[in-house]
Amino acid sequence: MKNRIARPARPGAHRGGDRDLGRPPRWEVLIDRRPAWADARLARRILAVALTALAGFLFIRGDPAARRIPVVVAAHDLAPGQAVRAADLRIAEFAAGTLPGGVLHERAPLEGATLTAAMRAGEIFTDVRVVGPRLAAAATGAADARIVPIRLADNAVAGILRSGDRVDVVAAEPGSPAPSPQPLAVGAVVVSVPGGEKSGGERASPDRAGAASERIVLIALDSAHATTVAAASLRTALTVVLQ
Repeated sequence: MKNRIARPARPGAHRGGDRDLGRPPRWEVLIDRRPAWADARLARRILAVALTALAGFLFIRGDPAARRIPVVVAAHDLAPGQAVRAADLRIAEFAAGTLPGGVLHERAPLEGATLTAAMRAGEIFTDVRVVGPRLAAAATGAADARIVPIRLADNAVAGILRSGDRVDVVAAEPGSPAPSPQPLAVGAVVVSVPGGEKSGGERASPDRAGAASERIVLIALDSAHATTVAAASLRTALTVVLQ
């Protein structure tokens, strides 16, 4: 009997059918054949999920502007030019979104400071409510501004000044028959007239008692002119011209 040579078996067809190597998988074909409206629906669903997640995050976090912050306020009505005492201050809470810039949160920096204007009970203290470098910069617009106290030759003039007035400072040599005025500074800003304003910033009319005592006027001006005015106030009479 002749030995038969075994031939290799012929590969049969795949159960799932023949697959061409260049044909893409079925899922890619389905994606390519999807209708146009399917993309819009998917995008809307993704957007809805993102908005829901954002709303949940905002609900948990809360509104930052509604957060209550403690600040210093006037405990009662305060007169301009007075020194602030501990009894003049109290702490109150306000929503963060309603607070102005420069609010003060502690009482200590305010104790002993001089008020620049009248304040009503419950009014919020800011850094420009008291005499200081920030007040001078805010009044003049110059970063190097200074505040100088001056005594005016005529107290009646001090009685009609109020915070915010722009004035020119003039010096006159006393004792001379015809004193010639010397302008020392132009465009200075009155920041406080202690005892010279009523509550609310109204001008106070000068009286005899006020004329008998010397009035101090605080003015803000640049550092170069501040030195000149301060030195002149020690040796000569000063007055101001309202602009």
